[in-house]
Amino acid sequence: MSVGQVFPEQYSTQLKAKVAEVSQLLAEFSPPAPQVFTSEPEHYRLRAEFRIWHDGDDIYHVMFDPATKAKIRIDYFPVACRTIADFMPVLLKQLQFNHELRYKLYQIDYLATLSGELLVSLIYKKPLDDTWLEQAQQLTEQLAPHYNVKFIGRARKQKLMVSNDFVIEQFDLMGKSLRYQQIESSFTQPNGLVNVQMLTWAKQVADQLSDDLLELYCGNGNFSIALAPSFNQVIATEISRTSIKSAEYNIELNNVKNLKVIQMSAEDVSAALQQGNMLKKLDLSTLQLNTVLVDPPRAGLDAATEHLVAGFNDIIYISCNPNTLAHNLTTLCQSHDIVRYAVFDQFPYTAHIETGVWLRKR
Repeated sequence: MSVGQVFPEQYSTQLKAKVAEVSQLLAEFSPPAPQVFTSEPEHYRLRAEFRIWHDGDDIYHVMFDPATKAKIRIDYFPVACRTIADFMPVLLKQLQFNHELRYKLYQIDYLATLSGELLVSLIYKKPLDDTWLEQAQQLTEQLAPHYNVKFIGRARKQKLMVSNDFVIEQFDLMGKSLRYQQIESSFTQPNGLVNVQMLTWAKQVADQLSDDLLELYCGNGNFSIALAPSFNQVIATEISRTSIKSAEYNIELNNVKNLKVIQMSAEDVSAALQQGNMLKKLDLSTLQLNTVLVDPPRAGLDAATEHLVAGFNDIIYISCNPNTLAHNLTTLCQSHDIVRYAVFDQFPYTAHIETGVWLRKR
């Protein structure tokens, strides 16, 4: 496919091919027919990053073809949500003749929300000073009547903020309003509408379960906050300190009372539980942890975590890599059956696809 372009008329055909490929990969585990959750065929991505090209007075966004490394000029980006796509040419027009904001500008990163907020990181190959901050503040005020946008300036070992470095996402999930802090340069789900579908699917599964939940790789609390009402207590773990702080912020933001976040890697959780019922200072012996939710990186679950997860009655496994999911299912399906299986098209027009599996111990 052409870099930076969308082809809505081909979307359904391409998605069917991806679903068929995943279903063939998982066929040996006898899953039920998948629920398929589609993306919008255009304007679906809430994050975008571009190099900036300077050509005389002209300035424009560029991407690079992954195969040929050829530079491709991007004047409009229909992959991005409309908040980003419509703002990109507006921003370049403002920067074009502003020497302080344009000089040595190397890259622009955009982070948007379904609720309309926008955070823009301007990245430079020069030191930034108070003059840059003044100009960025003036630009923010000039755009304020029409755009809910915040700016960050980055250079080597520098980060200057006009206001703050995050946006607040807000959406309804099965009748409940949820809000999430999303921090610049931290992981967030790129396809916001598909993320809501993922959370809805996981919540429908969780509503059929009971007792307490352990979540590994919790990030900013995306799943654990959404699923907390379905359980008595939720224990969530994450290794990134930035994500932990954001998860704690989001717990307060959503007034969640039954969720505790601990900074531990999945490997350390596995080791700790093999030695007893303590996670740091938290005594798990008072909990009934019958359900575990995992959303691991592309490498999937390591052997120790795989062994830990296999001990739970119910497993909710969210996967960004069907190949490593299949590898883990080779072990997990020795003791568990797949009750429900879903495919989420986070990344249209690519080979990537997200998968959700609910496994129950036989």
